[in-house]
Amino acid sequence: MENPEEPYELPIDGVLDLHFFKPSEVKELVPDYIEACRKKGIYNIRIIHGKGTGTLKRLVHSVLEKHPDVLKFYAGVGTGNWGATSVDLRQ
Repeated sequence: MENPEEPYELPIDGVLDLHFFKPSEVKELVPDYIEACRKKGIYNIRIIHGKGTGTLKRLVHSVLEKHPDVLKFYAGVGTGNWGATSVDLRQ
């Protein structure tokens, strides 16, 4: 049986699903994931935040707005889902 207190290693594949994380972890998690993707040569990522009340989406977007490696991001149109944000990163 897995210990829920042990760290979980995320696969770095360009898709970050935030359903398994606390909102308090997002401000640190998203920039770390962006850095890991860039190191692997992944420059287009998808962040799944869910539809919900929009709070998590706004938090993700506020982090992306300030990140120097984010060229643009968009949710809904072109992402196939209003519960996800697509992000284009600087190469």
